[in-house]
Amino acid sequence: MALDKNHVVTLKYVLHTNDENGEKVFVEETTSENALTFLYGVGMMIPKFEEEIKDLNIGDKASFEIAPGEGYGERDPEAVTQLPVDMFEGQELPPVGAVLPLSDNSGNNFQAMVLEVTPEAVIVDLNHPMAGRSLFFDVEILNARPATEEELAHGHAHGEDGHSGH
Repeated sequence: MALDKNHVVTLKYVLHTNDENGEKVFVEETTSENALTFLYGVGMMIPKFEEEIKDLNIGDKASFEIAPGEGYGERDPEAVTQLPVDMFEGQELPPVGAVLPLSDNSGNNFQAMVLEVTPEAVIVDLNHPMAGRSLFFDVEILNARPATEEELAHGHAHGEDGHSGH
């Protein structure tokens, strides 16, 4: 069965990216036992990822690259900001390299990586960790099925079989 909008797709993948020198670096891997299951065609995945797998069927394998502009975007040098140290009152200041969970005034959650800690501020990078990097995927389609009415109403897959709880 070819993948189609409003289908639940289960796949396994290996993801590599490139480091500052252009060398491929392993990021993560899913397996058949820990596969990625998602509702296809509703904006849950990077659009280019869905485009690359659209003509695949169960059992098909594919390898493809997603350029930074079609993945998590280019790095924005303006996305570095300073958080006043009083935000961390009553707790230790985070170390360089720590990833901080943050929320904006609208309740949107995002992460920031600590670049530097000074007596006045914690300097963080708000870019996505994969911004500016190409994504190299090796995928295998394990299963595809039409989404249930409940999955469509909820806007996400309920597991490979459609019966996994929230």
